[in-house]
This record gives sequence, C-alpha cells and structure tokens, in this order.
Amino acid sequence: MNDKILDEEHKLFRKTVHDFLKKEAVPHGEKWEKAGLVDRDIWTKAGEMGFLCMDMPEEFGGMGIKDFRYNAILQEEMISLGVEGPGFTLQNDIMAPYFEKYFTQAQKEKWLPGIISGEIVTAIAMTEPDAGSDLAGMRTTAIRDGDHYILNGSKTYITNGILSDIVLVCAKTNPEETHKGISILVVERGMEGFERGKNLEKIGLKAQDTAELFFRDVKVPVENILGEEGRGFYYLMHNLPQERLSIAIGAVAAAKRAYEDTLTFIKERKAFGRPIGKFQNSRFRMAEILTEITIAETFVDECVMELNEGKLTNEKAAMSKYWTTELSDRVIDQCLQLHGGAGFMWDYPIAKAYAGNRIMRILGGTNEIMREIIGKSIGL
Repeated sequence: MNDKILDEEHKLFRKTVHDFLKKEAVPHGEKWEKAGLVDRDIWTKAGEMGFLCMDMPEEFGGMGIKDFRYNAILQEEMISLGVEGPGFTLQNDIMAPYFEKYFTQAQKEKWLPGIISGEIVTAIAMTEPDAGSDLAGMRTTAIRDGDHYILNGSKTYITNGILSDIVLVCAKTNPEETHKGISILVVERGMEGFERGKNLEKIGLKAQDTAELFFRDVKVPVENILGEEGRGFYYLMHNLPQERLSIAIGAVAAAKRAYEDTLTFIKERKAFGRPIGKFQNSRFRMAEILTEITIAETFVDECVMELNEGKLTNEKAAMSKYWTTELSDRVIDQCLQLHGGAGFMWDYPIAKAYAGNRIMRILGGTNEIMREIIGKSIGL
C-alpha cells in the first residue's frame, strides 16, 4: 500500500510486524520448506502479538480493529521478507468474516479465544477432486440424523489442512438442491471418521501445508452448523470480495518484491564490462514494471478503502484479483529473465516467487471466473 493512505499507527504497526517476522519466521524458512509446514508455535507467537483476527471483539481477546489496512500490512511484510509458510492471511482475511457474522454467541465463546490466540488454526474446505470453482457440483453430503449431521465426502487442496484444528466444511445438506442445498459445518480435530490425507507437494509455497481431507460417517453436532442450513452458498459468495482483494494485495506485494530484488541484482551483476541495468533493454523493462506496479497499487489501495467503507462490489473485487495476479505473473517472469541463469536457481528469491505466484491466478476463483463476473456486471 502507498504511504498516502496510511496513518502513523499503520506505519508503527508495519515496523512491529517486520521486526517480529524477521526474528520469529525468517530464520526458520528453510526448515519449514523442507518439512512442508511451519512450527506450531509461530501461530501462538503471532497470537501473543495480536496479529490474528485483529478485527474480532475485545471480549474474546481481539483488538476490535475494523480496518483492513492492518491485514494488508501483515501480508505485505510477509511477502516482502519471503515468509511463505504461516497461513495467517487465510485465518485473518478469509476465515474471520465467517466467525464474526455467522458464529452464534456460544460458538464465539467456544472457539474465538483460541483462534485469536493462535491455539486454534482454522481452514475452509470447499474444493473437491471433481468440483473446484463449480461449488454446486460438490458431492460431499451432510445428512441430518437427529442431533447430528452425518458427513461423508472428501476435499482437496486445503490450505492449513495439516495444522488446522477446526475446518469449515462445505457440504450438501440437501443433495437434491444445487446452490440452495449447500451448508457449512464446523468440523473439529479428533472427530471420529475425520482423516487427513498426505501433505500435498506443490511446485511453490512449499512451507505452507496443503492437504486432502476425508470424511467417513463423521457425526457433526447440529450446533456446529455455521449460520442457517441451506445458506452456505450465500455466505461463501458474500465473503468472496474480501478474499479476492486479499489475493490482489498479495499479488501487488509479490510484484513489488520481485522488482526490488531485480533492481538490486541488475545494479550489481555485470555483462560485457558494465552492470546489466545499464543496458537499454533492462532500463525499459524496469521502467515498464515500476509503472504497472504503481498503477496496480493505486487501484488496490482504492479497493481497500472501499472495503473499509463497506462499498467494495463483487465485480470490482474480481477486477482487482484478475488484473493484479496477471500482472504479478508477468512481472515476475520478466524479472526472472533479467536474472539470467541465476533466476532459475532455487537459492534466489525470484525463483521461489516464480513458482509460488502461479497459484494466484487460480485461488479465490480462477481468472476465467473473474472475467465472467465482470462481463455479467456490464450486461453481457
């Protein structure tokens, strides 16, 4: 984000986050990458600092801050420092709205204190092996049987899938319906029949645990339903603008870091007796990249402020997600090219950025879906 939309409190928060991540996360990056997940205590340490679900009420241990700029700062600093593993953004940007809007008072009292302290890690399970963006096509079912739902099915590509303690599982409570048959259940670690598959090996974001989840006759208490039965699809759609803006913020931050890393590299690396950056091709490429990042940052900053005011529309959020993720992929590709052979080496941040950023055009709805949303909004 541009400093123009930040107050002094935001800037102080940025320094606090930066110092915390540099001390508690950066030194462990290589170990987490090899393990495929982070140490559990990074979550509780982040909770102690007040970095988790900052917008949650103070009565449950939150800070009650209704300002998405703080969420954005946390994500920007993680990307700037190359911290890939902890799924804080998922818990803060994607999960938090479900907790605040749809948890009952009893559910809040049961789970929110642990979520805010980092003792409870959360995940959301929508995607299935045969149903990605098409949520209406999901096959996981949760059939009411007295005081319980009997949950059967499987999910895949679930972020925080290994470490999560509670998972919001999307399932058909009425298999005869499409969108209106979807509900969301809170499934807890240790419930009989709830099993985790392997930690999936990805081409990037290797320190982030991503897993398959299996449900075999899991008895989920009726009181664990999120909101109302049959309203799950509505809840998912209602929260998507914030999720997509969060992805856009990450995309701009990734492009910005790639630019900064490449600028340093081409000033130092020499070819034919002079720094690479002195060649016209390098100057022109970097000028183009800086211009595009500046434009993207300005647009995303506007979206952040509109989200704070409750005015961000679904189509504008789709625009931000689609355009910035396409931009970040293009920028990172060009920056890798400017690194030459070094850009293909895993030891260089640009290589990890190249691998990790590719998922951005798929997360939160593919960019093809974003174009559909935007197209329909203009009557096509």
